Amino acid sequence: MQRQRIRRVTTAVLPVVAAAVLLAACSSSSSGGSSSGSGLSGTLNGSGSTFQLTFQQTAIQSFKQIQSGMTVNYGGGGSGKGRTDLASNVVQYAGSDTAPIPSDEVANFKGKTVLYIPVLVGPITISYNLPGIKTGLKLDAPTIADIFQGKITKWNASQIASQNPGVKLPSTSITIARRSDSSGTTQNFSEFLVLGAPGVWKLGSSSTINWPATSRGGNGNGGVAQIVKSTTGAVGYVDYADAKASGLTWASVKNKDGNYIAPSTQSATEAADNVSVNSNLTFAAVWASGAQSYPITYQSWDLVYQKQSSSNTVKMLQAYLGYLVGDGQKLLPELGYAPLPASLDQKAKSELSKISS
Repeated sequence: MQRQRIRRVTTAVLPVVAAAVLLAACSSSSSGGSSSGSGLSGTLNGSGSTFQLTFQQTAIQSFKQIQSGMTVNYGGGGSGKGRTDLASNVVQYAGSDTAPIPSDEVANFKGKTVLYIPVLVGPITISYNLPGIKTGLKLDAPTIADIFQGKITKWNASQIASQNPGVKLPSTSITIARRSDSSGTTQNFSEFLVLGAPGVWKLGSSSTINWPATSRGGNGNGGVAQIVKSTTGAVGYVDYADAKASGLTWASVKNKDGNYIAPSTQSATEAADNVSVNSNLTFAAVWASGAQSYPITYQSWDLVYQKQSSSNTVKMLQAYLGYLVGDGQKLLPELGYAPLPASLDQKAKSELSKISS
């Protein structure tokens, strides 16, 4: 398996997103694999990953300037919903932060070949609401594990205090904010706890977890972000883009090399620098090595059937997904995501040629 290298990116602030959309649209005639065919007409529907939601919404607006006759819709609902919708032929593509398809879902696809098109990587934050503590909080994986399985219930617990000398921690009760839907964010966050806190984390890794009864569930990353923002003492796992958009505060997390690292596109890039990519373009960036790697970095794909019902659907999928892995990559840093490494990006573009009718 080949190691992929992700190019360095710089995170800008959200107000310049509109400028990025215009830039991407104006440059779409370049050799960026942004579209396939011209003058296409029809509708594509997608659903799933809320990690992708902001990117999808922005990319759809920009893509409309390239293919004005096409309509692309994307609903969130979580990775599990996206895969269910694809298996039920409700959508033509599904956003999923989990790949390959979980073994207990494979039968739903009735033997059809599914292609995995990677589109982005980014961090999952440990966001919290503690008035007066806006920066500098540090947490390691075992502590995060015990917080989210309800064993650490106060913010001034010794496990937290020992990692934060000099920080005046309140005795506020901890409220766990977590996903209520089937979620790739949950899958990847729980996988981080399996790898980073072996023997401590007891709840396993899955897109749904049997959380403590006292926890509060939110739909999508935005739902969890809202719980954290509105609840003093709350802590939740929220993707970086949604955490930024919601104005949340997040912790630095101890990585595999023993360093406390803050989530950012740069530290996500570090994590993905040395990932191994499988032949079907699946890979995992969570708990990656590297001194500056953020340890809860994850990735997302768009899943699509290799065989389509019509040549027009093939052309539309190749056009839109080609845009996401082409000029659409220019939108990512400003939305709080990291683009694909150049070599993986080229493989993603090549994978699109397998879609046929």
